Amino acid sequence: MASTFAALHHPDAGAPLLLPNAWDHASAAALAAQGFAAIGTTSLGVAAAAGLRDGSAATRDASLALALALGQGPFLLSVDAEGGFSDDPAEVAEVARELAAVGAVGINLEDGRPDGTLTAVELHAAKISAVKDAVPGLFVNARTDTHWLGDGNGDGHGGGRGRGCETIRRLDAYQLAGADGVFVPGLGDPARIAALVKALDVPLNILYSPTGPTVPELAELGVRRISLGSLLYRRALGAALETAALVRAGLPVEGAASTPTYGEVQALVPPGPTPSEGASW
Repeated sequence: MASTFAALHHPDAGAPLLLPNAWDHASAAALAAQGFAAIGTTSLGVAAAAGLRDGSAATRDASLALALALGQGPFLLSVDAEGGFSDDPAEVAEVARELAAVGAVGINLEDGRPDGTLTAVELHAAKISAVKDAVPGLFVNARTDTHWLGDGNGDGHGGGRGRGCETIRRLDAYQLAGADGVFVPGLGDPARIAALVKALDVPLNILYSPTGPTVPELAELGVRRISLGSLLYRRALGAALETAALVRAGLPVEGAASTPTYGEVQALVPPGPTPSEGASW
């Protein structure tokens, strides 16, 4: 399964891997039913659903619980683990072991911190190396937030040039540490994407933006993985708010035909014991 997931990132696999990101069992199952062979999780969606802040290392238990629910599904699962929920590489490696044990084939590790700075290159590389030592077959997608957070702990040149230099410096280190792929959210300039593809030895992951290059355009640039991140979760939340506002205003709810029925949502969950049947008391 892990080798199948890795193969989806390489040119001979055809089109780039378009990875939608789920936040619960129903969203993952619905995406799988639409034919997506691989599904990621979104740390924002998981955190918000649990009433927690994203990126604060507070969602370890929630992320592992979701992986446990999804890991045996009919799709390949990659888990967004923020920064590994720890600055101790050994603890990050333990998270990776737990994810792999429940069926995850990939992990996303980011170097951005909640305070707007970047984790030291050496520390993030050590996390990647520890994960690969612990679970060699787990696909590590190493994310750098240089384009979201600016130069962070970078070279200080400022502007796009500084971000570009720091991005390359970090991705080089992450490749050497064993990363199977690298992720640069916030990068949308086609020329810079193409240049980065040429400078890398591993597949490049770009975060899709409705205002950025299209999927075919990203494919033409050489991008091998395109993530949707929190977009689906935020769109779902926006649709819920819009629907509630329309109903309150006495206006018709447009697009109702595309809304899953109660029965269709129920069908996404495999049959199992009722609470009373499964209770041990």
